[in-house]
Amino acid sequence: MTGKINQSDLNKLRKDFSGKILLPEDPSYEDSRSIYNAMIEKRPGIIARCVEEEDVIRAVNFGRDLDLEISVRGGGHSVAGWGLTEGGLMIDLSLMNTVEVNPDNQTARVGGGATWNNLDHACNRYGLATTGGICTTTGVGGVTLGGGWGWLARKYGLGCDNLLTVKLVIADGKTIVASEKEHSELFWALHGGGGNFGIATEFTFQLHPLPSATTAFLVFSPDAGPRVINRFRDVLEEGPDELSGEMVYITGPPEDFVPSHLVNQLCLMMTIFYAGTEAEAEKVIKPLFETGHEGKMVAEMSYFDIQTMGDIRSGYRHHVSSEHLHALPGEAIEKFCSRAHDMIVPSDSELALSTWGGQIARRAGDWPIADLDANWHVYPFAMWTDPGSDKQVFDWIEGLNADLAPYTTGSPYLNLIADEGKERMIAGYGGEAKYRQLVKIKNEYDPDNIFRLNHNIKPL
Repeated sequence: MTGKINQSDLNKLRKDFSGKILLPEDPSYEDSRSIYNAMIEKRPGIIARCVEEEDVIRAVNFGRDLDLEISVRGGGHSVAGWGLTEGGLMIDLSLMNTVEVNPDNQTARVGGGATWNNLDHACNRYGLATTGGICTTTGVGGVTLGGGWGWLARKYGLGCDNLLTVKLVIADGKTIVASEKEHSELFWALHGGGGNFGIATEFTFQLHPLPSATTAFLVFSPDAGPRVINRFRDVLEEGPDELSGEMVYITGPPEDFVPSHLVNQLCLMMTIFYAGTEAEAEKVIKPLFETGHEGKMVAEMSYFDIQTMGDIRSGYRHHVSSEHLHALPGEAIEKFCSRAHDMIVPSDSELALSTWGGQIARRAGDWPIADLDANWHVYPFAMWTDPGSDKQVFDWIEGLNADLAPYTTGSPYLNLIADEGKERMIAGYGGEAKYRQLVKIKNEYDPDNIFRLNHNIKPL
């Protein structure tokens, strides 16, 4: 239940607060409450735009003492819109976005509100990188604490695999640092447990040398799907850890490498990423160039530039779901391809089949994340503008999940679903045993469930 905002307490908060306190009548309130998913319309009673850790502590104490519902906004990309609260306190970390790279020991200290653009850009000048998402507009905190799948995951593990420390403001307003040596059980829980245990104000990541990388796009007519995806599956499953990619049904973009008859039409795009030079990549991906593509682009560039190619705009209505597959039989591929024709075209929606495996699988069982040993991941990523199309989109995604159910594990990647029920959430955390362990840790660090706008682990 959301409490009342007391004017006297608000004055005290403002007195010592270094950032900005915004109320609904303030000119910058509307911009500050904006998030990626335009379907979510919530109006916080107060927005605390923090610039330092002390601001976060003051905001947490303020919200807890007044019994306000607390939301935490980092990158603002939560599918469910959990960065917003209706009438409560929104703690906005987006101004806490500094990144300090130490090229000598190849680590980075990252503010809790940083995006992957902030981190990847800072690492780029040193030829270093760590696993993030597949675009730079998402928040480092949300992506990492939920797992952190991206192009480098097969080579260097998920984003959370590269965590060295996490600094948190917990429910009682204290600051702690979690690592393998301090609060180690909590550190384990932060590898997939999301924002359930506190507000992450700083991360330390292990970085890796990556002076350049290679990307390739091959474009096909949509009816080529089963034939091409079968070949893609065989090459990727036999490929090295440096190689990853996706098969994606999209609306053909107006790019030079996309044939004119596929622009603004449904097409199939093969997206290839290789952690190395173009010459090294072509030795591995040459068989994929023999699949009868109608358009082609291959380029060696910085990892940062490749990441920005995937950036997505805010302001769309948005829905997404997620399924893992250990194997990818031809029947599953047929059903995947068939459902692509139910997408809204033209739109920015995608139907993606991505590679897992490699270093991800080698951590199977370590974290509260399901199916780290899966080879494949399917996610329909819907973006549209007309509210009248909502039912069409939800029916499409539900139909896809139903079609693929005989072949999937039933456990989602929680970073890519909204609220799909408690059973799906527990499955995403790796099952009942791991969920019980997460509840135990929640009891210790947030027994009153102050941080509950997430895939919520409810304390006993």
